[in-house]
Amino acid sequence: MYWQKNNRFDHSLEALTPEGVKFVLSPAGLPVRTLAYAIDKITQWLILITIAITGSILQYSIGIWLILLLNFCVDWFYHVFCELTFRGQSLGKRLTGIRVVRSNGAPVNPSSSFLRNLLRFADTFFFFFPIALISITASRGFRRLGDWAGDTLVVYSQKTTAFKQKPIAFLSSYEPVIPPYTLSIEEKQAILEFARRYPLLGESRANEIAGIYASLLRDDGSPKQTDAAYILGIARNLSGEKQ
Repeated sequence: MYWQKNNRFDHSLEALTPEGVKFVLSPAGLPVRTLAYAIDKITQWLILITIAITGSILQYSIGIWLILLLNFCVDWFYHVFCELTFRGQSLGKRLTGIRVVRSNGAPVNPSSSFLRNLLRFADTFFFFFPIALISITASRGFRRLGDWAGDTLVVYSQKTTAFKQKPIAFLSSYEPVIPPYTLSIEEKQAILEFARRYPLLGESRANEIAGIYASLLRDDGSPKQTDAAYILGIARNLSGEKQ
């Protein structure tokens, strides 16, 4: 899950993990991705040339079929191997300071990497790769077809930062409350937003608003306190505010 910042001059994206941690992602544009791809293509050619030279010397020992198999693996699985082994970076991506991540900021996994690279043939179907050029240029997050299929992004690794919600100081005066069931991301955000607005609300208004959430969250074992205090206790638990 990700969304673009509300700034037409800023192409960075914010991704929210299930734990409520936000990541600021800076998608890599066409020029740097083209340079990374060129470096990787040269690297693949060097590997294939090495295999060909070695194979010409040892073909009677290892067989031409093994040489062909190695060529196939390098051509199709070079990027998959690098992305899974080196945290989303091939040699070209490492030298240009970019990496592949999933759209929520998490590390790329085998299925995502395989899908994004399987669709590489579609992105490069015509000479000069017009499909990839159009897709990267026109899409939010500069995604090619393989990125859409694998739900991935290519981002600047040094500009990928994580930050947690700023602590809400006054919550330390409330006992932390563990909700009776696992909250969704939307529910967590709603409760934390209520806690931030609480100082601006009167006590009666705060209890009126908190009652909407409290009626859904309370069970028989819930603490006997006002609705606002109950929700603020949950907010303290979510924010990790220490005693």
